[in-house]
Amino acid sequence: MRTNHGMPLMRILVFTLIISVMNGTMFNVVLPVISRQFQLSPSQVSWIVTGYLIVYAIGTVTFGKLTDKYSLKNLLTFGLLFLSAGSIVGLLATEYWMMIAARILQAVGASVIPALAMIIPIRYFAPEKRGRMLGTNVIGTSLGAALGPIIAGFVSTAWNWQVLFVIPLLSLFTLPLYRKYLDDEKGKDSTIDFIGGVLLAGTIAALLLALTNGGKGYAVTGGVMLILFMVRIRYAADPFVKPAVFRNRPFTFGLAIYFVMAAIGFGTPFTTPQLLSQVNQLSPAVTGIIMLPSALVTAFMGRKGGKLADEKGNPFLLYTAASILIFGFLCLSSVVGMSPVFISVFLIFSVLGQSLMQIALTNTVSRTLPKEQIGIGMGLLSMFNFIAGAVSAAVFGKILDMGTTAIHLNPFPHNSTAFVYSNIFLALALLVAVMVLLFFLQFGRSAKIQSGGELSERRQQYKQQ
Repeated sequence: MRTNHGMPLMRILVFTLIISVMNGTMFNVVLPVISRQFQLSPSQVSWIVTGYLIVYAIGTVTFGKLTDKYSLKNLLTFGLLFLSAGSIVGLLATEYWMMIAARILQAVGASVIPALAMIIPIRYFAPEKRGRMLGTNVIGTSLGAALGPIIAGFVSTAWNWQVLFVIPLLSLFTLPLYRKYLDDEKGKDSTIDFIGGVLLAGTIAALLLALTNGGKGYAVTGGVMLILFMVRIRYAADPFVKPAVFRNRPFTFGLAIYFVMAAIGFGTPFTTPQLLSQVNQLSPAVTGIIMLPSALVTAFMGRKGGKLADEKGNPFLLYTAASILIFGFLCLSSVVGMSPVFISVFLIFSVLGQSLMQIALTNTVSRTLPKEQIGIGMGLLSMFNFIAGAVSAAVFGKILDMGTTAIHLNPFPHNSTAFVYSNIFLALALLVAVMVLLFFLQFGRSAKIQSGGELSERRQQYKQQ
């Protein structure tokens, strides 16, 4: 254990996380601008986000597995160089397909960072300090989420949105420091099922293309690749995803709820810039300012969610988060088309509620796993989180393709161009309520008992001390 290098690495890691999260979120703000420049529909331009998230999801799990075979120093070097190569391609791109290629290259490189964020606290700090160091990672992710929209808005307004590709290049300045402080330690040697990973990525991409572009060919291709993937993980010696974990019914059920809630969470930052651009005619810079308060409040309050889960239990936190989410979505559904100030205020509830919901669901799902399945189970959870983001961008993009609608389920909005957004937020509120009901049916009683048991055990330990 190399605690002398731990704190320098954590400081570098926080900076890297800020850049990584910004790279994943800041393009949401400029999607309307890209759409107009290349004359794309919302579903087509969504592939700036969707393509990135698909590769990022698969890459996150793959790099996690590769740390057992290669040193973290070399993997990180590979990742940051790929991230930078993608950024250079994006800067020089003149066609939309080149933008997609650039984002995919970026995703390949950036997906090493989640593995880095988990391994450094564990490898370089004693057990009694790891929790605090893992919590430090939240600073990087929260600051990245807060800074992404506003920086993207100002950069695209002052210069050009393609200048956003310069920001990930800043990560290269950290490479000499990582090379200095990281060791050459490797985990146990293991095989990587690249065929399974490619089949899974191909399945997701083909099915999303079927959704956004239509056509039976994509759907058939996706179905065939899904069957091949299922056969592969069943008979491969060391499959990309071990099927045994899916026989754990509470885990599978929880994973499904988490997937839907993650898709809802990714949908909000995708839909809001489109709303502010199309309905309120706001520039990317002003859009970033409107979205900034929700990220700042979440950065400040989000860390308190873990403490609340420890004190009151995961179900309490989840039901609290759901109430905040439903309130936020209902209010957003009612104020679309009005002053953007209302959007900024009620967006706080939606973003904060989603952050608390993620904490509660992650803790709940982790408790469904036996010790020997925690690694693969939580890896799947992370992968499904980003796949949900890709699906969300594709689905919401397709809905926005339909444009204005005469049907408005909420009676408050009067601007016809805002009706589709009002309906989306209302549907999200209903979907959250359905997911909470399913959670209660599966976990409500058992989660309370488990949380209560853990709280009692903690109190007993404090008394003994």
